[in-house]
Amino acid sequence: MTKSTTGISSEDIEFSTFYVGGALCGIDILNIQEINKHFEITRVPQASDYIEGILNLRGRIVTIIDLGKKLGLSPVNKDKDNRNIIVNSEDEHIGLLVDSISDVALAKRENIEPAPSNIGGVKGKFFQGVLKTEKQLIGILDIDEVLKE
Repeated sequence: MTKSTTGISSEDIEFSTFYVGGALCGIDILNIQEINKHFEITRVPQASDYIEGILNLRGRIVTIIDLGKKLGLSPVNKDKDNRNIIVNSEDEHIGLLVDSISDVALAKRENIEPAPSNIGGVKGKFFQGVLKTEKQLIGILDIDEVLKE
């Protein structure tokens, strides 16, 4: 486990789960500012291929990242189920464009297992760990690692 999931705490963690490129992923809800629908995104010339563009969210400029491309999965299919998960990184708002939102999962820290080096074609460095539920496997994203350039 990484340092953020180690410890002997029985504290419950809530994860907002979502689908991207066919993979079920989760982010600690404490890292999420808001989740909203796809807005009008302005393309940014010469930006990295995973950057969809920017949008104006109530006066704040938010960079939108296609999370599928960033994780090495298929790009997000643009449709009515898409959502932007807005996170705060180093005092900047970043939007993670995902295929669709799923449920909130509740877990104890000790139930999060270390991430394997490769999860369904995704580089394991982007994950803090894996949460097994009765029906599925949820890859817990390491937001800081995902947002590194």
